[in-house]
Amino acid sequence: MKAKEMPVVKFDKVCRYYGSTDNGGEIVKAMCEVSFQITKGEFVAVTGPSGSGKSTLLHLIGLLDRPSEGEIYIDGVAVSKMADARLAKLRNEKIGFIFQQFNLLPKTSSLKQVELPLVYAGIGAAKRREMARSELESVGLLDKLNNRPSQLSGGQQQRVAIARAMVTKPALLLADEPTGNLDSKSGAAILELFERLHEGGVTVVIVTHDRDVAAHAPRRLVIKDGELVEDKGNGHG
Repeated sequence: MKAKEMPVVKFDKVCRYYGSTDNGGEIVKAMCEVSFQITKGEFVAVTGPSGSGKSTLLHLIGLLDRPSEGEIYIDGVAVSKMADARLAKLRNEKIGFIFQQFNLLPKTSSLKQVELPLVYAGIGAAKRREMARSELESVGLLDKLNNRPSQLSGGQQQRVAIARAMVTKPALLLADEPTGNLDSKSGAAILELFERLHEGGVTVVIVTHDRDVAAHAPRRLVIKDGELVEDKGNGHG
């Protein structure tokens, strides 16, 4: 298999159950027998109605949760039974997260926000500054290096969050409703940025309930009642 075709994400008959039958409790099947793979450089939207299992899928892809059955591979590494510390390291190295609420530190400059993952990675101060500056330049915020979140628009805050997610050059960029808190113009600009990252070879997965947002991705995975009911685009389905 060529490097380009190596799955960045692979789900093999993944199930996720919550709850317990102890004391008369119920088992909730949040996800059942889901299998798919995402290859390097793909742009995929995960969509479906509220309560369909999108959040469960996001948490599993992002290594924030573990499957009850089946196996998940991230960049070729099986993760289901991995120790917590190793899982956290893999998550920090391989996955960049973008959230609807931006998740920025309120009293911290844009430059310091983007430097933060590099601090955890043990990179020296001068190199960190250079890398963070370069990433902020790539999202069009070179003039906002010293601004705090309160001094930025929602769209600019999300750009800082994208720069922070990309600064470690992750194998996968995972976005949860990334335009949910933005007006339509800012949202469109953020989606353009995702398209540009994808064109540059970044693997992008967006979780959204918004069909217009999902339409920007060449491939769509549709989740319903914890099952993968559609996989279309990019030669699938």
